[in-house]
Amino acid sequence: MRMDDEQESRNVDDRRSSSGGGRRGLPSMGTMMVIWPLIKPLLKTKFGWAIIGLGAVAYFSGFNPLSLVGMGGASSSAVNKAQDDKQAVFIKKVLGSTEEVWKDVLPKYGMRYKEPVMVLYRGSTRSGCGYASAQMGPFYCPTDQKVYLDLGFFDELAKRHGAPGDFAQAYVLAHEIGHHIQNMQGTLDKVQRAKQSWGNSTKANALQVRVELQADCYAGVWANHAQKKFNILEQGDIEEALRAASSIGDDKLQKEATGYVRPDAFTHGSSAQRMEWFKRGLTSGDLGQCNTFQ
Repeated sequence: MRMDDEQESRNVDDRRSSSGGGRRGLPSMGTMMVIWPLIKPLLKTKFGWAIIGLGAVAYFSGFNPLSLVGMGGASSSAVNKAQDDKQAVFIKKVLGSTEEVWKDVLPKYGMRYKEPVMVLYRGSTRSGCGYASAQMGPFYCPTDQKVYLDLGFFDELAKRHGAPGDFAQAYVLAHEIGHHIQNMQGTLDKVQRAKQSWGNSTKANALQVRVELQADCYAGVWANHAQKKFNILEQGDIEEALRAASSIGDDKLQKEATGYVRPDAFTHGSSAQRMEWFKRGLTSGDLGQCNTFQ
């Protein structure tokens, strides 16, 4: 993707523990057990207390005290942090492009775009929809209208699911922004009420699949207009997105996990369905072509 000239979105809540300049929380019990033998002798002198004070300032500024005892992995951490920050910049630019596209597109459908916030985190965090962990994957919370994204998901997408590439990552975010569009349209509320009234997991799952496929289609609509507006696509990008859509289809994930496929348990759609609806949005650039509920 050609994103060098694009602007980063300002609607980002960066909670990554490795963020440069970010404040840390209290050290873990494991960390305290390791550094306590170093701290204890210092408590006996004023000079020692001064060192502790400087150490505390350094820690909350991002310095890892375990690097002093050879346990911090300083060189690899620095490389990982640089890669992490580079990835964060990229995904912020993708978010910025979704804002530019949807603020132009939605008025054609009688809507005004309200920009959501993207929360970047590593490991776990809190959301308006409860506890968020990396194991959950990226998700949109309609309660606080925020997208939650652990950047580690992209590593898993590439290594475990065989879907590397920057446009594959952009597709993932565009899909979650698609849920934000659905929330603005009132679709998510209607679906939630229907699922609660049915009390039938099979029917509820089938309805949820329609929600997810529509978000895939909306991601395609974004890609269509982003290409026209910014000329962001390079050779192979579309294939990256289709590979990502295919790799996280319910049938493929179920096959990997259990060895068999249960269509009645689908919640996101099959690989073929996800690719089909993304391509429909990409080709048409029209929200009207994304009605998965017909």
